[in-house]
Amino acid sequence: MMSTEHENAIQTEGDLLRDALARSKRKRVRRILRTMHPAKIASLLETLTPLQRVAVWQQIDEPHEAKVLAHLSPTMRDELRREGDQDGLDDQDDQGQTSSTKTLADAAGESKPAVQTQLRLVLEALEAGKLKRIARLFRKLHPARIAGLLESLPAAQRVVAWDMVDHERAGKVLRHLHEEVRRRLAAEMDLDDLVESARGLEPDDLVDLIQDLPAKLGREILLALNRRERERVESMLSYDEESAGGLMNLDQIAVRAEISVGTLLRYLRVLDVLPPNTDKFFIVDRKGRYQGILRADRVLTARPETSIADLMETDFEPVSVDQPGEDLARRFEDQDLISVPVIDAGGHLLGRITIDDIVDLIREQGERSMLGLAGLDEETDMFAPVLSSSRRRAVWLGINLLTAFLAAGVIGLFEGTLEQVVALAVLMPIVASMGGIAGSQTLTLVIRGLATGQLVAGNARILMLKEVGIGVLNGLLWAVVVAALSILWFGQWAIGAVIGVAILLNLLCAALAGVVIPLVMRRLGIDPALAGSVVLTTVTDVVGFFAFLGLATLVLL
Repeated sequence: MMSTEHENAIQTEGDLLRDALARSKRKRVRRILRTMHPAKIASLLETLTPLQRVAVWQQIDEPHEAKVLAHLSPTMRDELRREGDQDGLDDQDDQGQTSSTKTLADAAGESKPAVQTQLRLVLEALEAGKLKRIARLFRKLHPARIAGLLESLPAAQRVVAWDMVDHERAGKVLRHLHEEVRRRLAAEMDLDDLVESARGLEPDDLVDLIQDLPAKLGREILLALNRRERERVESMLSYDEESAGGLMNLDQIAVRAEISVGTLLRYLRVLDVLPPNTDKFFIVDRKGRYQGILRADRVLTARPETSIADLMETDFEPVSVDQPGEDLARRFEDQDLISVPVIDAGGHLLGRITIDDIVDLIREQGERSMLGLAGLDEETDMFAPVLSSSRRRAVWLGINLLTAFLAAGVIGLFEGTLEQVVALAVLMPIVASMGGIAGSQTLTLVIRGLATGQLVAGNARILMLKEVGIGVLNGLLWAVVVAALSILWFGQWAIGAVIGVAILLNLLCAALAGVVIPLVMRRLGIDPALAGSVVLTTVTDVVGFFAFLGLATLVLL
């Protein structure tokens, strides 16, 4: 017979489980279950409703399943076999893997078909309510791949799948999620779980997470850190997130020049594990000022008695803590770097930036530019709520509407001309389309040059002259082609001449606009990838329509 204390403990834990189930806090359910004895879990299962029982069973870790089953009645065990995750239970009886388990193992690869298989398995498991299948698959995958699968799920299903990520790996998965998805899933976690997961992250990843969370959650995470960790993270939070200070991490290995290689090797053996991407060590003086680098391969091949001063390189340039991320990415690309040191204004070594941080930066900038061309710069979650997505897109639809009315106003100025020469209405879209395409080609080239640093004030004029030359040549070529086709179509030489001249003028204007617009926007602090195409389209439409209809008014009427 159970003691009163034991019964009260079960009652309390049962209430906690029911509350967590009612609030769909599956991670809390799993945390509670991990602290309980298998016999106590079995007793709790007996007191739950069938739906609650299956939901709790889905959260029991596989290593504990057999122990819990041993304490259940045969009837309850059969019920769980019927209603629970059959794959997980049958593993107790089968000598080999089930076909489903084999499928999960095969799906852990990273090829495109394997990725599609993983997503299909997750969707099927969610539909069938077999959450243990998702947990088993996630345990086989890298955190980055788990993040990719979560981002591929609709919002409601994403939350359910997120709850099946092992608590110990949740922080690493959060690190690989896009900002918007990361913010939403972190908000679904209990504060204690979020803080514990965050504490397992590297300082630079922790900074990224805090910056993406609401201020209250960020403060709670900071308060949970010890004093030294909190000071390091707060110092990194003071820098712009796309500057060297915002990208750096603090796990560098700094040594002094007067020690020997043997001393350094003994120190490294004490560390046991080197920081990721350690290809060089940084040399500092007694005050922590940067002196140079020592490449790791030199340490491995040098004699133990060799002085570090004899092997160090003093000409390796560090980066300033406020250096922009674009400049950093360019240097990593040009010099094939794995890591660089970061210093403050006084030359003191603060940290280092590694290639994985630069890859993330380049990916984020590329996605931002790609989405920005369509006015979707903030919509990184394709399953974001309808209301927020509609609001974001409505802004750009409104801007486009204003530009469309501007072009329509130009057409309205020549309403009388259009009424008398109906053929002009048929040919108008050709003029606008040709100008838009030509301008977009130049705009894309200029934006790329600005992003890579190849286009500066000194060579912008040369590029403009080149693009004008291209505009003139292409304008002459296609003006002749379109004019000839128009004459054949409508049988009027005047219409062919008008559209030919209009296309030449519009392509010339498009070339000039494609160069000038992004340069002006960059000077005004506006991202040309975000707004350049909208302005360019307006210019080519207005100029094209005005030139075409204006010339038609002068020549045909």
